[in-house]
Amino acid sequence: MAKPFQINPLKLSQPMGALLAFLGIKNCMPLMHGAQGCASFSKVFFTRHFNDPIAIQTTAVNDITAVIDGGDYSISEAIKNITAKVTPDLVGLFTTGLTETKGDDIKGATILLKDKQKIVYVNTPDFEGGLESGWSLSVQSIISQLIKPRNSINPNKLLLLPNVNLTPIEVEKIKESIALFGFDVVALPDLSESLDGHLGEKQGALSSGGVEVSTIEALGDAGIVISIGESMRKCGEKFKTIQLLTQHFHVNGLSGLIESDNFYKILMEYKDIKTPPLPIIRWRKRLQDALLDTHFLIGSADIAIADEPDKTYSLAKALSEAGANILYAFVPTKSAINEHINAKNVAVGDMEDLENILSECEIIISNFHGERIAHKHHKSIMLRGFPNYETVGNGMKNDVLYEGSCYLLFELANLIREHRENK
Repeated sequence: MAKPFQINPLKLSQPMGALLAFLGIKNCMPLMHGAQGCASFSKVFFTRHFNDPIAIQTTAVNDITAVIDGGDYSISEAIKNITAKVTPDLVGLFTTGLTETKGDDIKGATILLKDKQKIVYVNTPDFEGGLESGWSLSVQSIISQLIKPRNSINPNKLLLLPNVNLTPIEVEKIKESIALFGFDVVALPDLSESLDGHLGEKQGALSSGGVEVSTIEALGDAGIVISIGESMRKCGEKFKTIQLLTQHFHVNGLSGLIESDNFYKILMEYKDIKTPPLPIIRWRKRLQDALLDTHFLIGSADIAIADEPDKTYSLAKALSEAGANILYAFVPTKSAINEHINAKNVAVGDMEDLENILSECEIIISNFHGERIAHKHHKSIMLRGFPNYETVGNGMKNDVLYEGSCYLLFELANLIREHRENK
């Protein structure tokens, strides 16, 4: 029986996913159309997670403007205040539950301001969906509103569409692997150049890096598109409507031996080559050895995962290859990928559901909010997902492809050994 409400929620909102997506575009100002507290919470949330400044502005809807304003005035005033201080290449305008409920016409407001500022708008009510769908909807809007159609394609130009769960270093590693095959790769969005923890010259008011707007606008001739994660499938399909000649390939995850093999198979078949570059071969052999080295520990552990659907699928797929017994997987939202998660029990749930089954599990894989539960019940936790306030270097965690999968297996195996020794 489904619960009528969430207790100790696992879910994050669509506007938070939209914010992250726009932070992957260089010199972009994310503009949240809603109350000031919504933007303040998101800013603090991601600032603590990434240990980096987060650029965001708000239309600061209050009890007066919520009643008398259709959105045009507060949006135009916000744009006026932003452009008086900085010159963004793009403003990413996204909504909240408040402004969606009152029915503000953000498309109309964007049209009225198009001569003053380049804007991409997206509807992201926080009373539906979650972090993954907010990111995905924003990328779909960026594709449809910025990319200009071309009459021809460049077969070596590859558009990479990563899901929100991929860390900055993971996006960078994927780009580097693709480049080994001779592709000119562009990630959309690209957090590997904005929230990767680099030390800039000064703290900027706009996003500090990412893919340039001019580069996005010129993506119409991409010959190949690869979407990663079920939440990004529609983004690849959206691009396909703009450029019919492109080839769209989709992978549900990039962790573990099988998923990595499938990814490299796509690149090799597209390029018509029989043998991948030597560094890839070497890392595949290391992963094979890592599976042998870790399966005694991982294969003897009962595990519960609580994370976003795409991340949960990817983790479960990789750990199952090492023999992990994943008893439970809790995800915050419905997704087509949920039925493919390699766990004995998969459910849309919250942290209360996770706590209720901990007597059956030894290891938890979840975000920072699972740590209190783990300590309370004397379980061990491997931190993944948003937020992680406990450790630094969250943007440097790598669980993808052969290399990252080795690190994932070693981290979990060492965690299991340490947990059992402490007990």
